[in-house]
Amino acid sequence: LLHRRSFGGKALVVSTEIITPNLYHGNDRGFLIQNTLFRCGGAAMVLSNKWTDGRKAWYKLLNTVRVQGNDNVSYNAVYETQDDEGERGVRLSKDIVKVAGKCMEKNMTMLGPYVLPLSEQIRVVLSLLKKHGIKALKKSGIAKNLPPVKVYVPDFKRGIDHFCIHAGGRAVIDGIEKNMKLEVYHTEPSRMALMNYGNTSSSSIWYELEYIQEHQRSNPLKKGDRIMQVAFGSGFKCTSGVWLKL
Repeated sequence: LLHRRSFGGKALVVSTEIITPNLYHGNDRGFLIQNTLFRCGGAAMVLSNKWTDGRKAWYKLLNTVRVQGNDNVSYNAVYETQDDEGERGVRLSKDIVKVAGKCMEKNMTMLGPYVLPLSEQIRVVLSLLKKHGIKALKKSGIAKNLPPVKVYVPDFKRGIDHFCIHAGGRAVIDGIEKNMKLEVYHTEPSRMALMNYGNTSSSSIWYELEYIQEHQRSNPLKKGDRIMQVAFGSGFKCTSGVWLKL
């Protein structure tokens, strides 16, 4: 689409999770998790940058952020390999929750300036300055007994109306709900997608968007609302996107 900005174009985007090629037949617990955790699923959408399509479009893409882990722990969090018996499968490490949290934190830090009101951004900056100031004082020996300062977690609800969170499991959704201080109706689409379809990986965020658009009554979708999608993948990566309801 970027190469066709002059005249505009359309792109069919398919997001899918296919588990059958990597179905594990061995007995290693690290590999067996993938057989029970994931489900097959898929979704497709059409993207366009033609100005003539603006009148019939449902959403406008506002922002996208992609964060990729670059250390061995991130790379090995989700890794296709063989076990000791030669059976091929996908191994999930014990560090995956920690890696996902760190990756998402970086993603939200990059996305924040685009979606958060100025008042929230100022509070984050002030808390960072205070944290580094106290750290410097402790290092110099001036104030060794000062308590550590927690960095202010911005309220994304002030800039986002709906959330489509990667339905990777109840613990994932619970953790994000707690850390981002979301309401129950914000995570309702993710929980419904997990209950009805299981963990369909990155395609789950499109199931959730469809639920928000067609079924949710606790937080109805309105024109002008902004929807955030957050998904994870091997590598380890975290990608977010913000849409505007037209």
